[in-house]
Amino acid sequence: MRIQIENSQRQHKILKRPLRKVAQKILSVSGYPDAELSILILDNAGIQEINRKYLQRDRPTNVISFAMQEGEDVGVSPLLLGDVVISAERAATDAAESNIPFEHELWFLLLHGILHLLGYDHERGTAAEAERMEAREAEIFALLQREFSL
Repeated sequence: MRIQIENSQRQHKILKRPLRKVAQKILSVSGYPDAELSILILDNAGIQEINRKYLQRDRPTNVISFAMQEGEDVGVSPLLLGDVVISAERAATDAAESNIPFEHELWFLLLHGILHLLGYDHERGTAAEAERMEAREAEIFALLQREFSL
């Protein structure tokens, strides 16, 4: 399993080791213990630029996933899942509004992004698919809370 983490923002401290452990746990319990993943942490301006360039949405968002197991290159490198891009700035704002620790929100966004890489879709799918994703998020996040004493 190879998990690459790049922190390209300076507003919020990101502890890479715990983030990597959380990613490893999510991948393991999802049946992908040997998968490869890239995590990029940006500020709002950085994620807005990516959102505009690749998704034609000119606004910041909390998380974006780019799956490598979709389209014409499916199966070329089956262990390479893709990239998860997270706005630390947005995570901090959302955490403060929800009165939860920043790390919890960051880890939840990572979980959400990884589930998208694994084929879960709450945006383009049916209501049943959205419910399935939400249920899986709740199940895995509860496991993370127990394992990492969140």
